[in-house]
Amino acid sequence: MILKTFGWSFGVTAMGLAAAFYFWGWEGFAVVAILSVLEISLSFDNAVVNAGVLKKMNAFWQRIFLTIGILIAVFGMRLVFPVAIVSVTAGVGPIDAVQLALDDPDQYEQMVTDAHPSIAAFGGMFLLMIFLNFIFQERDVHWLGPLERPLARLGRIDAFSVGVALAALLLTASTVATHAYQHGGTYSDESSTVLLSGIAGLLTYLVVGGLSGFFENKLEEDEEREEAKAEEAAEEARAAGQQPTVVGLAGRAAFFLFLYLEVLDASFSFDGVIGAFAITNHIFWMALGLGIGAMYVRSITIYLVREGTLDDYRYLEHGAHYAIGALATMLLVSIRWHLPEWVTGGVGVALIGLSFWSSVRANRADAAARREDDSSDESAIPSGV
Repeated sequence: MILKTFGWSFGVTAMGLAAAFYFWGWEGFAVVAILSVLEISLSFDNAVVNAGVLKKMNAFWQRIFLTIGILIAVFGMRLVFPVAIVSVTAGVGPIDAVQLALDDPDQYEQMVTDAHPSIAAFGGMFLLMIFLNFIFQERDVHWLGPLERPLARLGRIDAFSVGVALAALLLTASTVATHAYQHGGTYSDESSTVLLSGIAGLLTYLVVGGLSGFFENKLEEDEEREEAKAEEAAEEARAAGQQPTVVGLAGRAAFFLFLYLEVLDASFSFDGVIGAFAITNHIFWMALGLGIGAMYVRSITIYLVREGTLDDYRYLEHGAHYAIGALATMLLVSIRWHLPEWVTGGVGVALIGLSFWSSVRANRADAAARREDDSSDESAIPSGV
């Protein structure tokens, strides 16, 4: 199971580290390895949330997520995205941006750093909406009941999460963004940039999340109808002495869930790409290191789905969404203040670790309660002579 799920990740790791050593020696090897670990630590909560969405897809779309999806994640967000930032901010073509990254990496890093307010606002608002929609939703299982139950009641108000997100964006634009950090330790007023980018992130979530939710609901309705038809066909087949067949569904619902996952992954990768510049501004080292880390995030996602980990550990998804809320807050705060990578990664890992520990304790309590019930039932049965 481990080799089947992580085989591609192991292979890409070996090839990536070998290429780094072949072209750049031990320095390149070490930096690529460090970036890989950085990406995994910053994106573990991404894997947990991805698993919650991916388990709704069939095996075909899970394979698409691991193949086409990983190409988008590695080449799109880890290689093309930093180049696109420089291309847009500097007003140069993509080829010129790559040449700039190779010839003058310091200026390349400066341009990416100066574009951070707009990146953080877009990604922060997208992730904040994910957290708010989770925390304001009615659910049967609560991790932090005294906090989650009243928030779920507030979520009954129409568009309440959107209102909270817009209030957070206005507060960020009017306070934090007025002294946004720029390369070289200078500050500038990026209020309008943050406001526009944040609204774009919010709209992206509403469009992609809304479409995926719409088609997911439609898929459930279609599945119910198809199940009824399949049951009728199965009864007819049995009556005729034939073996009934099973028909699976996918279609547009799975496609929009896939699209939602890719946008979600892109939002999570913002902090990884920006944080990588604290370690190196070598474009190919970044692409290799972050790409290897992205492969493991994908493999961990598949592992969680196939092992049913989210069902076995009931609070794990809660911890991941709290980590998303923390990351969204830190992205918005980082517009003005630099946060060390160990903080952004460590908070998420700590929250997920706490939710895992709480899940283990709850499972042990349930098992103990079942043993007590079984023993009480046995003692209630009269013994015969």
